[in-house]
Amino acid sequence: MPKTIYLLLITISILTGCSTPTAQKDTPIKESPPIVKSVDIESPETFTLDMEEWLLPKKNSRVRGAPITHVMLHFTNNALRAPQDPYNIEEVYSLFEEYEVSAHYMIDRDGEIYLLVPEERAAFHAGKGHLLNYQNYESGLNDYSIGIELLAVGTSEEMLSIMPAEIYDSISPSDIGYTDAQYASLKELLDDILHRNPLIKSDREHIIGHDEYAPVRKSDPGDLFDWSRIGY
Repeated sequence: MPKTIYLLLITISILTGCSTPTAQKDTPIKESPPIVKSVDIESPETFTLDMEEWLLPKKNSRVRGAPITHVMLHFTNNALRAPQDPYNIEEVYSLFEEYEVSAHYMIDRDGEIYLLVPEERAAFHAGKGHLLNYQNYESGLNDYSIGIELLAVGTSEEMLSIMPAEIYDSISPSDIGYTDAQYASLKELLDDILHRNPLIKSDREHIIGHDEYAPVRKSDPGDLFDWSRIGY
């Protein structure tokens, strides 16, 4: 299939939700927003995190309408447009701006954590989907969750709907999957999030992948993500 058609498909995929920046403007929950503390690396009440604040425009999120009970993990990249440099942080950030989508945190290949959206706001990362034990959350998980993006590329099968095989094959093997630094930073970030949000239980029912919530649409964090590296 010509690359121009794939570029059109990836634009459509982004606008309906995919593993590059996820357009997830679901229906807001009609509830009063809870008081939720943002990450404060100066506060003695939180774990100390080395974090870069790089907030997205407010149009990329909304006031949260429900208590936080879940964390959702994703991968993102700019591999379709730049397979030789899929993790240029400015270009990935610009994709979020371009499509008005978001996550609360992003972790780069070196383990640097970026705060993109304060936790008291609902980021646009989950979109349409459902969880077996939380039917009332259907297509509304943005309000109940914290989204974390890791800069990564999945398997060829997972990426096939996003890019043609020839582009995937041109990506360096070292850019496929996840890094040790990412796992270490993600574990530290999750510990901090759970410390500040006691309704999020430390188990696989509450720490989930996008592919569990929307298995037909999503493949991230994918088969290359090792849940045991973060204790699950």
